[in-house]
Amino acid sequence: MGNLLHNKNAIITGGARGIGRAIAEDFIAEGADIVILDKFFPDDFESWVQSKTSSGRKISSRSLDVTSTAETEQVCNEIAKESGRIDILVNNAGITRDKLIMRMAEEDWDAVLAVNLKGAFNMMKALSSIMVKQRGGKIINISSVVGLTGNAGQSNYSASKAGLIGLSKSIAKELASRNINVNCVAPGFVETEMTAKLNAEQRTAMLSVVPLKRTSQPSEIAGVVTFLASDKANYITGQVIAVDGGMVM
Repeated sequence: MGNLLHNKNAIITGGARGIGRAIAEDFIAEGADIVILDKFFPDDFESWVQSKTSSGRKISSRSLDVTSTAETEQVCNEIAKESGRIDILVNNAGITRDKLIMRMAEEDWDAVLAVNLKGAFNMMKALSSIMVKQRGGKIINISSVVGLTGNAGQSNYSASKAGLIGLSKSIAKELASRNINVNCVAPGFVETEMTAKLNAEQRTAMLSVVPLKRTSQPSEIAGVVTFLASDKANYITGQVIAVDGGMVM
């Protein structure tokens, strides 16, 4: 167990699975109490929580649709009242609905922008006044390498992740005087259920653009997020850190 985040209170959206769960695990290991917000929880979630009870940290969860401004504000206020303060926010909630632009339905565009971009806006709006009153806080937004490069068939996802970068930089400037840091992490190809299903030819094609010639593990993304959430990153704000094996350099 570490102590980078000793006694910090953190909220992680989209924290029930994948990268979000890896971030939650790292935060717990570094001494944080966490609240996981998600719209859908997998079958193994409760057993995962039980496996972390020996950590001695507080682990709670709530269902939340981050696209709802009113619901987000209510849940954030309730968490802040219960916790006393919110030190860290990680906006990780995200969805994809991939299609070429000529085949993309309006609802596919709207749904991805609503979750990936408006959801982060709603969370930051709800918690910014709380962090301002505390005169401190860390916000880490999970963008994507395609927010920097674009990607065919992902115009909605790429736009949402590029927009998240611009949003983060703007909010970083707004909140810097109150000792609140806002940064982005932009993962590349991460070893997930989706990438695990790729055949050898697809994997070779994917890795051909990665200088390190491998995917990342969710824990490698989580480690960067934990650093940005810690006091070691107090002089870093408004930045985009690509964790992509060298895809963008």
